[in-house]
Amino acid sequence: MTVKGIATLALAALSLLAPACAGSAEGDTLAVFAAASLTDSFEALAAAFEAGHPGVTVTLNFAASSALREQILAGAPADVFASASADDMNRLAAAGALAGGPRVFARNRMVIAVPAGNPAGVTGLADFADPGRLIGLCAEEIPCGRYAREALASAGVTPSPDSLEPDVRALLNKIAAGELDAGIVYATDVAAAEGTVGTIALPAAHAVVASYPIAALAASPRADLAAAFVAFVLSPQAQVLLATSGFEAP
Repeated sequence: MTVKGIATLALAALSLLAPACAGSAEGDTLAVFAAASLTDSFEALAAAFEAGHPGVTVTLNFAASSALREQILAGAPADVFASASADDMNRLAAAGALAGGPRVFARNRMVIAVPAGNPAGVTGLADFADPGRLIGLCAEEIPCGRYAREALASAGVTPSPDSLEPDVRALLNKIAAGELDAGIVYATDVAAAEGTVGTIALPAAHAVVASYPIAALAASPRADLAAAFVAFVLSPQAQVLLATSGFEAP
């Protein structure tokens, strides 16, 4: 069964198990800002949350965590922030933008992604310094870019990227299309691609694991609903769906 098929079954179960919120009002809208690597799992979690909270609509804004952080600091209307980086969450905390302490709800591993069949014969991190290969990375200021450079630095590799992407899904799409020979992405994104890309694991000595924190935002006018969504993402039921998407337990 595919990852999407497993997630569909998990979503059906979550829809039955998501705790109901008696205080939800007709027409309530909850704005959740989430890292691009959470796209598939949070679409399913949002649907399950809505099923358990009649009258509530969850709107999702996916982008690089650093971009979402700046949107929130600029006053964008958001109720919950789920980040692929503790650093971006900590910056919001320092600015007094969080309603409470962030909680880590998942972890993710970085892997090398290549087009299906690996036509360029990429074997590892050393290939990222080869000017003869088309290499892509996320931009340095966003989490997947920082994590990739952490892995490369650990291996003593100075990359020679041909493309710098604004978020991990943009990078993954170029790899899947064969526009790039390799890139460094999250393991969950490769799983979501379902065969359109191949993967090469990083050696244990250079492995990088990303932590994903979530928090309600201080400016939210729906504090109770925002807190309920955070609690739901941390719940055992939601953790099942995150696991089917390839995330590791916090």
